[in-house]
Amino acid sequence: MKIQDYLAEFVYGGMDGLVTTFAVVAGAAGAGLDSSVVIILGFANLIADGFSMSVGSYLAHHSENHTYEKYRRLEYLEVDHNPEEGREEIRQIFIKKGLSGQSLERVVKAITSDKDIWVDTMMKDELNLTLGARSPLSRAVITFISFNAVGLIPMIVYLVDYFAPIHRDLFLVSSIFTGLSFLGVGLLKSYVGEQPLWRGALETFGLGSGAAMLAYFAGSVLEKMFV
Repeated sequence: MKIQDYLAEFVYGGMDGLVTTFAVVAGAAGAGLDSSVVIILGFANLIADGFSMSVGSYLAHHSENHTYEKYRRLEYLEVDHNPEEGREEIRQIFIKKGLSGQSLERVVKAITSDKDIWVDTMMKDELNLTLGARSPLSRAVITFISFNAVGLIPMIVYLVDYFAPIHRDLFLVSSIFTGLSFLGVGLLKSYVGEQPLWRGALETFGLGSGAAMLAYFAGSVLEKMFV
């Protein structure tokens, strides 16, 4: 397994973990809760949301693979029982690509002489379906690990303070660490999506900051209403 093959899962799992956990931390800070409560809420969020996200990833990609295999079987049936129609579909695919005359017929003959290549061509060029090289389970595992590893960052200062009080504004320190992490994850997001680096960094930073502000004020308001 190559790490770069799962970079997208790491980025999006980590980004969600960072945003949701920092929102929990911000909400707890707005409500004036102490470190122990922040830790409990934070870990509950990491475990539950991380598991939920990884299960969602597994089911989505498993469903995609199931759909691919279903249509692949149908294409084999068409090739076996209605080859002339299948040849004409291949011909139309390459006409759209700009081939004609003898060149077109040579390509059609070459492709339809191999049943596997024939079906693969139909899957890709007619149905726009491809089979992912990565297993749904491995993608789910990477998503869960990245969600928890990156999502832990906003809580680190609270964990340190719980075991060895540091007498600092914990939420401020957490915000600084988290803000830098947002920028880092945003840079990776831009790399994966082949976007300008600054755009992904600012988008992720803005998303995380917005979620944190909403959570902070929600915690502050609810604390005044119910405590």
